[in-house]
Amino acid sequence: MTTTGPIQDFSGDVAAYYAAYRRGYPPAVLDALRSAFPTADGAVLDLGCGTGQLALPLAGRARTVIGMDPEPAMLGLARAAAERQGIRNALWLLGSDADVPALAGVLPEGLALTVIGNAVHWMRHEELFRALHALTRPGGGVAVIANGTPVWAQDSDWSRALHRALAEHFGRPLAASCGTAAADRDRYAAALAAAGFTDVHETVVDYPDELTFEQLLGTVWSAIPASELPAPADRPAFADRLRAALPPERTGYPEHVRVSLLTGRG
Repeated sequence: MTTTGPIQDFSGDVAAYYAAYRRGYPPAVLDALRSAFPTADGAVLDLGCGTGQLALPLAGRARTVIGMDPEPAMLGLARAAAERQGIRNALWLLGSDADVPALAGVLPEGLALTVIGNAVHWMRHEELFRALHALTRPGGGVAVIANGTPVWAQDSDWSRALHRALAEHFGRPLAASCGTAAADRDRYAAALAAAGFTDVHETVVDYPDELTFEQLLGTVWSAIPASELPAPADRPAFADRLRAALPPERTGYPEHVRVSLLTGRG
């Protein structure tokens, strides 16, 4: 959850909530990536990989997947999930977008594909796209993926109520989109083209979903900076306040998930 306050910290319990509750990617998204980059059989970089929601399923469709993230706790959970799933072609690197140029020294063949899922809003995207263009091999490219609108920014009664309750709790406004809004996507598309990527266009995957209160609450906790996450003893009261703020007599919270894949060829 981006606010006007502290920089995000995905350590500790926040990383655990992220692994357990953050929205994954349906097969249609992976199919769209394969359709856009049919020759992406080399090294695939998942930049800002988090706990592996995208890197892990991509491992079955790539020669090698490199999951890169600046938060050690996130990488540890991603590595553990890969071990549980028997994935042997994934590497996990501690680093941010600023470290991408250093990959040139260890990837002489270049990158077949770079994916950035719901993370580009944390990055200096113009500098990053230029660095990725230099690293991308012929036929490869970049996919900047927005995995649906944040749960507190959707066009529904429960989402608006959630937004009000969270803004009141933190005493400051919440980010409107985390890079998922149309204006953000247009800005990223222009930056990809300016960096030298061609055939820049958007592919959309839509599907309905419904969250339980536990899933909704876990998603919220996964987006709160670790320094502001309520102490374990205080979390039941926090949950009660959120439930009371939501429309009454709801057992589920329906959402329309719109996944945007903004792709460009190197």
